[in-house]
Amino acid sequence: MSDAATVRLSDSVGALDKAQWDACAGPDNPFICHDFLSILEESGSVGPGTGWSPAPITVSDDAGHLVAAAPAYLKSHSQGEYVFDHGWADAWERAGGNYYPKLQIAAPFSPVPGPRLLLRDEAAGPTLIAGLEAVTDQNGLSSAHATFLTPEQCDDFRAAGWLIRQGNQFHWVNDGYATFDDFLAVLSSRHRKDMRKERAKAQEGLEILHLTGSDLKEAHWDAFWRFYQDTGSRKWGHPYLTRSFFSLLGERMADKTLLMIAQRDGRPIAGALNLIGADTLYGRYWGCSEDVPFLHFELCYYQAIDAAIARGLSKVEAGAQGEHKLSRGYRPVPTFSAHYIPNASFRRAVADYVEREAMALTDDREWLGERTPFRKGESAV
Repeated sequence: MSDAATVRLSDSVGALDKAQWDACAGPDNPFICHDFLSILEESGSVGPGTGWSPAPITVSDDAGHLVAAAPAYLKSHSQGEYVFDHGWADAWERAGGNYYPKLQIAAPFSPVPGPRLLLRDEAAGPTLIAGLEAVTDQNGLSSAHATFLTPEQCDDFRAAGWLIRQGNQFHWVNDGYATFDDFLAVLSSRHRKDMRKERAKAQEGLEILHLTGSDLKEAHWDAFWRFYQDTGSRKWGHPYLTRSFFSLLGERMADKTLLMIAQRDGRPIAGALNLIGADTLYGRYWGCSEDVPFLHFELCYYQAIDAAIARGLSKVEAGAQGEHKLSRGYRPVPTFSAHYIPNASFRRAVADYVEREAMALTDDREWLGERTPFRKGESAV
């Protein structure tokens, strides 16, 4: 890495050169590409009034070309992150400090593991991490948080002295299945029968569409917006994304978008939105206007497995939380985040917490791993 490298703090991903950003981000994970992050900005899903102020941090070489970038945001709350630090915020503010704004390095509203150090030049990684620390220190921020890291980048942050925190998710792994029945064949008899019954009950009287590319129309987004608003209002109090986000997604990322719609007599009654990565199908949002038994499991989990098998993808990541995914063939896996806390005493308290939390989560994964639906002797990890 050249000594002439320049670290910059900007106020918009959209204002940065798309080709240079994507050369750093790579093609594998859609949630860190220039299109996705700039759609969030352009649609008003992040920016003024949202508590997410874009603050991308970049490293340029002596020719002015990006060699590294981080999708960073100044946060005035802890919503839409899925790595909960409300207790940390309460403790800091009870001690007389201001926890917010904090620096968040993340794909907003997306509990999706992936790179947070976007590196065209791997040697630029330490410089980028130092830049994140400098932004935190120079602006008097309480902390910086890089959430849903890859395990490899966990090591980079750990080497820089950041605290590493664990979480749990449930992912489906494609062990070379050619059909859904191939997947069922490795399950215990009881779980195999249960899944078939659930699928039959959920699909009864319905038509399920898989829409991507030019098949995505505004009428589909209108229907999905109604579903998303209902779910968002119940889960978060108000939806994070705006209506225009979905139209822009359909315009700019249609080939990376898979929208599943359940119809009754030609009328949409439920939908599930997925994004397509290089080897992973990412389940993101779901909603419905009619309560149908097991339809949530069908659209979000079983149809996602069908789609992943058909596309030759190796994984389905169906979002945060949800131990109900376990009995449907989704396996417990660890997730990771990294945390930079300049205040020494606060750092010690958080370090103790994350160490104890990691031990409990490791025990929990082991317990869950023994309760997968796979037949004894079949792979469950």
